[in-house]
Amino acid sequence: MFSGSIYKRCKCTEPKLDAAGQPVLDASGNPKVRELGTGCAQLKKRDHGSWYYYVNLPDGPRGERRRPRKGGFLTRAAAQHAAQQLWAEATGGINVESRETVEQFLRRWLHNRVDLKRRTRSDYTDFVERVYIPALGHLSMRELRTRHIQAMFEDIWAYNRVKEANRKQADQARAECEAAHQAWKQAPLPRPPELRERWIEAKEALKKARSEPRHDTGPGTQKRLRNTLSAALKTAVMEKLIAQNWADQVVLPRYEKPLAVVWTEERVARWRETGQKPSPVMVWTPELTGQFLDAASSHRLYAMWHLQVFRGPRRGEAAGLKWEEVDMAQGTANIVEQLVVDTTHQMYGETPKSRSGRRTIALDSATLALLATQRKVQQEERAVWEAKHQRDPQKYGRYVDSGYVFTQDNGTPWHPDNVSKLFDRLLRRLDMPPIRLHDLRHCAASLSLAAGLSMKAIQALLGHASFTLTADTYTSLMPQFEKEAADAPVALVPRAHQPGAGVGALRDAARPPMTLIAVGGGEEAA
Repeated sequence: MFSGSIYKRCKCTEPKLDAAGQPVLDASGNPKVRELGTGCAQLKKRDHGSWYYYVNLPDGPRGERRRPRKGGFLTRAAAQHAAQQLWAEATGGINVESRETVEQFLRRWLHNRVDLKRRTRSDYTDFVERVYIPALGHLSMRELRTRHIQAMFEDIWAYNRVKEANRKQADQARAECEAAHQAWKQAPLPRPPELRERWIEAKEALKKARSEPRHDTGPGTQKRLRNTLSAALKTAVMEKLIAQNWADQVVLPRYEKPLAVVWTEERVARWRETGQKPSPVMVWTPELTGQFLDAASSHRLYAMWHLQVFRGPRRGEAAGLKWEEVDMAQGTANIVEQLVVDTTHQMYGETPKSRSGRRTIALDSATLALLATQRKVQQEERAVWEAKHQRDPQKYGRYVDSGYVFTQDNGTPWHPDNVSKLFDRLLRRLDMPPIRLHDLRHCAASLSLAAGLSMKAIQALLGHASFTLTADTYTSLMPQFEKEAADAPVALVPRAHQPGAGVGALRDAARPPMTLIAVGGGEEAA
């Protein structure tokens, strides 16, 4: 049982009197008042006043008295329960007298996370400042509960519905703009000015509709929001600021990581008809991959994409590959750096995602030949650029000897986002079934698996820390190999007839028996 007291008091007041029994006046000449507190005669009434507690805690480290108190309870039992809970937390080591707010704690926690990489810190800062603090920052850490965090996500869901309405409005505005443009374009000359004015108004309406937020905070992002907050509150539990991690009990929509889907002929035909991808993550068949490589062979980034197709480096790892890490004699490349983009579109270099991300990959002979050509082209481009610089130094700056394998004509490395844009633009021009640039890693994994590499070898190739991640995410089998696996059990069973020969008998067996009905002295099949 806690050590302390439960009592009742109210906010009733009475004039403050001096020793002579006269009212005490303030500077303005008004009588001062004092609260009756526990001395109010009406406290015996059930609905008058409220219940309070104070708890005698052990003295602090400097001998200071610790007597936390709280009021506003409707019943004595409620106050006693709260006092007992406070006592239990205090005796369990929780700092029940802390006044630190969620805002103060989260900023302190983020400041102390010196182990975070730059991009991760940027993401965490965005979560803290844009999501957590506006929703939870005003609460003290002692007040925070699961219901507050759940309410934060409910607000996110409500905002998603607003974004969905904005998307529909933007789609409608785009259709109206296209219709207005076609009406003006197809009008006979001289075109009526009102058609152009209508088109201009439609463009302005489309611009306004697109300025509204339309991108959902999806289940994957919601999961990251909860996990990041849970990591922060785990620290608060260890610091004895809170009794338990309130984020762990929050319920979110189920998140299922999209599986890689192969572009079969049927799916390609459906995509050409509707323009819709079957899955966010798509993989080309070997035939489609060959078509792309043949069509892209003249592109200046062909060597990079060839490397990604067959050896599977990430976009930033390929863009961040330096010549000093390529051993042309041994035919290997060391993946030790990647180019990363932060939330402000700034590019910088850092180590790969995990320890297993730092790896050495063997290069196939075709990629080695392409890299040798890439080095010669780079040297020629340097000579051309330096000649331009000598002719016009103001227009052409000095050549940047960055040391990267894949560079622009002035020697600077490619921005990863621009690499993705060039890839997407090329696919549209070639009318290829769309995939993300990152999905070339899926192609590399699937082709390696089909070629007979073990799952462990593919894990090492892709630089995954988890074997499960490799098995579940990056190993989409090609349709022809799935068919071979499906036919294998059938081939083990000896049959007198070839499979499929009995289809006609099965069809006849499924047909209902024919009955004869007498009609006018004869018989008719029914």
